[in-house]
Amino acid sequence: MENPAIYVVLIAVAARLLFAAFTGLGIDESYMVGASSQFHASYFDHPLASWWLELASQWLFGNQSPLVVRLPFVALSAVSSCLLYAITNRLYGRNAAFWAVVAYSISPVFSLAFGTWVLPDGPLDAALLAGAYALSRALGIAAQPAKPEPGWWAAAGAFAGLALLSKYSAALVLAGAVLFLITDPASRPQLRRWWPWAAGLLAVAMFSPVVVWNATHHWQSFNYQSGRAVGLRLHPLAPLTIWAGEALFLLPWLWLPLVALLIGALRRGPAERRGWLLAMLGIIPIVLFSVVGIWSATRILYHWATPGYLLLLPMLGNWAAGWRPAWRDRIAIASATLLASAACLIAAETSFGFIPGLDRVFAPGKSPLLQAVNWNSVRPDILHRGVQAVAALRWYDAGKISYALRGAVPVTVFGPEPHEFGDSTPPSSLLG
Repeated sequence: MENPAIYVVLIAVAARLLFAAFTGLGIDESYMVGASSQFHASYFDHPLASWWLELASQWLFGNQSPLVVRLPFVALSAVSSCLLYAITNRLYGRNAAFWAVVAYSISPVFSLAFGTWVLPDGPLDAALLAGAYALSRALGIAAQPAKPEPGWWAAAGAFAGLALLSKYSAALVLAGAVLFLITDPASRPQLRRWWPWAAGLLAVAMFSPVVVWNATHHWQSFNYQSGRAVGLRLHPLAPLTIWAGEALFLLPWLWLPLVALLIGALRRGPAERRGWLLAMLGIIPIVLFSVVGIWSATRILYHWATPGYLLLLPMLGNWAAGWRPAWRDRIAIASATLLASAACLIAAETSFGFIPGLDRVFAPGKSPLLQAVNWNSVRPDILHRGVQAVAALRWYDAGKISYALRGAVPVTVFGPEPHEFGDSTPPSSLLG
């Protein structure tokens, strides 16, 4: 990676470390840390990668502080930045690679959420970028004429396996890779060789412990995730809401060019292999969740499609490299300032509550900033009372309580949706 991009990565990592240290864990983070205490082949919500990372960090440093459990995810954000630089440099050159890293670093969802929080998306992003780079090497796709390098198929399969071990939605991007092989005339002959098939078998083999775990746990994780797409409740305008949410998460002035670049790549077709590869890798999650939102009774979360947008960032970097420097630099600096200011505001407000009346803007208990407040005040009272176990009615309340107790008292859920608590501490385990 060239020096200018290194500076961007280092500054972004330093900012993420500060944010990680001075904000409490969100609802999903508290739940993941509070509900997991052992290494398993899989878990209720997601495969093992993110759970193992925070457990390993706890074991290494001996505590569950926000910085400690988030540290692996901050480190992976640096890895993702380097991988994004590598694939963009290969496809479009160094200048485009620099601006792709800048775009990644100023995007709230990539830089702060996935680059800091205890979520499966951090390891997913790193694995997908590594897999995309390996695939470009295996297929000989680059800015300059390049020959296919079959040895890279093994790396592509391994990274595909790691992506599947991070989050089930990785399968959508992998399906896009297969779609590219089928639709790209220059790559289609690869399907008559054993390398791609061996890569696929390697990915499946790496993912097999998750399948075995599900088979021995009544397929609960598969059923939970697949069930989000079923249930009929018509929302004809849902795609508009989903796109607006995705634009907000990415930044509107990044989202709109990404969509335009995707459409442009689709119009050019396989004749322009670089854009076609990125478009095929990204299009399925981007389109699928927008379509499913039309009928699904489950609310589509705006970050679900972000793997697709992530793989379009090399095209965005190439597009930005051709911009007028004055406008481009101002937008980048303004975006970075906006993101840093928002992060500082969140950290300060959750720590000190210095904005008068902010809590009255939202319904009681509904302020999004409350998600980043740790429930540490419950710990001394529960321990003083000598309570032997704690039960909550909702999994996310149980997560907050369990994280505050730091394992001193077991926590379970009396309710229809215990999630991981149903496996780690079911009510029956506390009898006697």
